[in-house]
Amino acid sequence: MPCTRRKVNVLLIAFKHYLGRALPVICGVLCFVSGVFAEDMKIPADVPVKIEADNLSYDNEHDIYSAEGNVVITYGDGVLTAERVQFDRKKNLATAEGDAFLKMAQDTLQGDKIVVNVEDKTGVAYNSKVFYGRNHFYIKADKIEKTGADTYTLEQPVATTCDGDNPDWQIAGSTMKVTVEGFGWVANARLLTKGVPVFYTPIIAFPAKTKRQSGFLLPYLAYSRSKDGVDIEIPFFWAINPQLDATLYSRYMERRGYKQGAEFRYFAGSNFSGTLYGDYMEDSKGITEVVDAGLSRDWQEMHRRWSYYANTETKFDSQFYVRTDLRRVSDAWYFRDFSAHNYYLTNYSTSEEDPFRRVPFQGNESLRSLESSARVFKGWNNYNIMARISSTDDFAVTNNDRTLQTYPEVILTGIRQPLFATPVYFAFAGNYDYFYRGEGTRGHYADVAPTLSLPFSLSRYAKVVPQFTVREIYWNRDDSQVGSEGRSGNRTMYNAGIAASTLLSRVFDVRVLNWDKIRHEIKPEVVYSYVPGVGQNDIPDYLPRISSLLDPFTSFNKSVTADQWTEQNAVAWAITNTVTARLKDKTGANGYLEFLRFKLFQVYDIHEAKKDMTGVVAERRPLSDFGIELDVKPHPYVSFAARNKYSPYNGWKEMNFDLGLNDRRGDKLTFGYRYTLDSIEEINMDLKAVITERLSARLIVRFDQFNNQTVESTVGLMYIQQCWGIGADYSKTYDDERIMLKISLTGLGILGI
Repeated sequence: MPCTRRKVNVLLIAFKHYLGRALPVICGVLCFVSGVFAEDMKIPADVPVKIEADNLSYDNEHDIYSAEGNVVITYGDGVLTAERVQFDRKKNLATAEGDAFLKMAQDTLQGDKIVVNVEDKTGVAYNSKVFYGRNHFYIKADKIEKTGADTYTLEQPVATTCDGDNPDWQIAGSTMKVTVEGFGWVANARLLTKGVPVFYTPIIAFPAKTKRQSGFLLPYLAYSRSKDGVDIEIPFFWAINPQLDATLYSRYMERRGYKQGAEFRYFAGSNFSGTLYGDYMEDSKGITEVVDAGLSRDWQEMHRRWSYYANTETKFDSQFYVRTDLRRVSDAWYFRDFSAHNYYLTNYSTSEEDPFRRVPFQGNESLRSLESSARVFKGWNNYNIMARISSTDDFAVTNNDRTLQTYPEVILTGIRQPLFATPVYFAFAGNYDYFYRGEGTRGHYADVAPTLSLPFSLSRYAKVVPQFTVREIYWNRDDSQVGSEGRSGNRTMYNAGIAASTLLSRVFDVRVLNWDKIRHEIKPEVVYSYVPGVGQNDIPDYLPRISSLLDPFTSFNKSVTADQWTEQNAVAWAITNTVTARLKDKTGANGYLEFLRFKLFQVYDIHEAKKDMTGVVAERRPLSDFGIELDVKPHPYVSFAARNKYSPYNGWKEMNFDLGLNDRRGDKLTFGYRYTLDSIEEINMDLKAVITERLSARLIVRFDQFNNQTVESTVGLMYIQQCWGIGADYSKTYDDERIMLKISLTGLGILGI
């Protein structure tokens, strides 16, 4: 019963497919996941199939549905087009012929003829081509046959991530047999560039996983002129189970020896995750080096070198978690010797968005110390408690036994809250610490500090907060340098003060870029703090810094140290300017951009200004350093930040500038300047310049101006095509030169990262 071209909604036929990933790896291992189609031929009752064709007919005798002439079959997000489509209900066979093309979301399957057995889920596609959109991967074969529930056979398979009929590179074979979630074999496997074979192996096995798969990752290859010689690292990824994987690192350095490392990662839901890493080597390189009078080495025999890193987090609920962040290395020279390439540089991150990329420090020769910690936190509505242990390795000293460690620290905090039904607010802070070091004073420390405050407003113009804190401090020394007298002691400190702040703002109508309004906001703040003097006798030098009243209201960071528990009588001021633009996107929706923030703050010490200077050579210095904070981001392509301190008596004490520039072409410049009086002066620059559409250049400069030496200078070129890239870097440091070749094949990764 033929009919003319029309659209019919019938529950007639479904043709779905599932495309796996193809990930070939040359140099010893070929990982290749075959295309999969006709995964599930059952049609849900609530999903209609729409058929459009020049002619639709049904053969009642043979029970065959037919569609001919410009056939378009739509099923959910899948579309099948062909010249002819038949569905044999008796044999459960669906056949599409004549430029058959199936599209599901970003993925496609096309062939001269596609036949699927709906009942046993087998089928075959002739002269077929598969495209997997997620990885931009193409697979061609004369014949792709699904021989069982999870088994496939491909004849003359070819795979690539390159567009076009003449791809720059391809992986080819004569036959391939695959068991999904198992293994497969490729016969006569070849790597071709522009159709020319450059690598061949007669037969090779590969894991055929549709998810993660075990296998070798691309290696790191470099040559170091002075430090390491030939440097090769070959990582192996092991997919242990869906919640656990590992990466094994085998590295050979010509002048040092073999270095072995292992990383384990687990993820059992968003509340349980962690990364464990460790490495070890027996370093045979002889080194004689002097950094300064206090830090030198003369290594002429083998040295055992190691490092480990453990970052784990277990959340029992939103206010109860356990976290470890352990980082240790065998010696103070570890990051100086392995500054060009190490695990910590590769996994460095400035944020914690990725639970497996949480190394917050750059593991290079500039690293001065390394801290490990573990903590347990439990919170309630108005209180929280945290127990923590921490340990610091100071790379700038020859004997870390003098470095003060905290084993453990317990902090109890009561959040500011109303006291019963009164306008008075109550807050509480208390902590216990045991400070330990192998050489020097050590012992117990505890303090409790309840605080009362009475915030009120002066009309709508200002907010005023008087506050009074009582801090009770107790310590007990247990080192061998003290006798029974002076072993323990206590102090009571009082802190009274008042803070006042206001907020002034104005909105301006503008027509700049896509901004229509700008809000300028000024927030002045003033804080007064008074602490009566306390006795200074027998105070051990391990006692911590104690924050004054100035901290809770502003970021003045005014504090007193253990040897300065004297009278405090000070006024602090701050003024913050923020400029926020309201902008409209192309759809007319409003958005907001804080493109400028500028803050100044300073402390005036009244006690210092009134101090009796009779017989004292030094002059009074009641003014603290100016604190200067500036953040400017007027455009997504431009950002600038400054964090500076200026002394009225000594000039600039700290200057930190960060500039970021980029454009729509991909050019990018980051510039950083670090200055600390009599300690640090560094200039860092990283420039990526797009020379042509395919060619880009890289320049990295790190200059230690304080010591007048170039820490690193790197120049490189990278040529990128649609599916591959090649480049080289040349790096020169104060003690080495290194050349690295980088080869990138899209879908495979980068050689020589």
